Amino acid sequence: MKFPRISERASRFTESVIRGMSIEASKYDAVNLAQGMPDFPAPRAIKDAACRAIQEDVNQYAITWGARELRHAIAEHSAWHLGLDVDPEAEITVTCGSTEAMLVALLAVINPGDEVILSQPFYENYWPDCVLAGATPRFVPVRPPGWKFDPDELAAAFNDHTKAIVLCNPNNPTGAVFTREELEAIAALCRKWDVLAITDEIYEHILYEGRTHTAIATLDGMRDRSITISGMSKTYAVTGWRIGTITASPELTRSFRQVHDFVSIGAAAPLQQAGAVAYRMPRSYYVELAADYQARRDRLSKALWEVGFAFAPPEGAYYIMARIDAFGVEDDVAFAHHLVRDIGVATVPGSSFSRDPSLGRGYVRFCFCKRDETLDLAAERLRSLQVVI
Repeated sequence: MKFPRISERASRFTESVIRGMSIEASKYDAVNLAQGMPDFPAPRAIKDAACRAIQEDVNQYAITWGARELRHAIAEHSAWHLGLDVDPEAEITVTCGSTEAMLVALLAVINPGDEVILSQPFYENYWPDCVLAGATPRFVPVRPPGWKFDPDELAAAFNDHTKAIVLCNPNNPTGAVFTREELEAIAALCRKWDVLAITDEIYEHILYEGRTHTAIATLDGMRDRSITISGMSKTYAVTGWRIGTITASPELTRSFRQVHDFVSIGAAAPLQQAGAVAYRMPRSYYVELAADYQARRDRLSKALWEVGFAFAPPEGAYYIMARIDAFGVEDDVAFAHHLVRDIGVATVPGSSFSRDPSLGRGYVRFCFCKRDETLDLAAERLRSLQVVI
């Protein structure tokens, strides 16, 4: 052939390690603590709303950028939860999950040669998204025990070519939560260098020990340079529904809607109607959600500490990045495969979250969005591990 069959962009990354470990879990009948999908039911009110919508024949295309009732419900939620006064007609785009939202945002703002700052470790989709959008990524490490940026290292990554910084807050995979003070420092750099802040806030309601969520868009000078991404998956335990959101200025939103239209046309219409019910759940729902997840975090943390894993309790989201030193191993990939095939528990090797594998080689990631009996079965199986140091 005159030209290679596979594009240079597509050849730069592999299939998802997370989804691959889920396949391994099914193959070996392992407890799946790899992929962040709950194994408990979604709220009954939301499921009933989806069923009603289907029976009432809400089965054709919704408005490309999101059903009107859902967008208005999202705006109401943003007002009380984030303190953001959002125009549902001009500042909200509904996408096929937050995964599409991130890709759409990057495709809409990136030109060749633009740099995008990513933390290491990062959620595994972000770097391929940058590649697909034509961005040049610049990686800045966050380090344990708190998984925070070194302020000088972060500042050094900004320059005249920087177009955006991508943040996940609360963070997947580390469980860290940015404080308001940390976000203020990042915002100051964005203002200095005229940089967009693209924030994945899908875990916005899953925080522990009374922590509260701060959206960088609410900080001084950040309203029009922030792109806030979220969705229904984690808050309402409907990861398979694929309803994501982008909130941004009207100027940016117009571009997002154009790109989204040609990428996917729109998200599922009956599930969008149910989403309007979800975003109007009583505020007590979100309090109970955080409390339930904190109990799950504590349950799995106790079991992992007893086995020999080392980590600080996550501050938010539903993941634990745990050190594997105690088991006398250095290869996180081999250890993760040992866990799923021989122990019966699926995790994700830490190196899959970094372009520099050495930064994650001593870790595996556990997720705890599971029923108590699921976590207890995983704990029982992990007790067969032997500490060697």
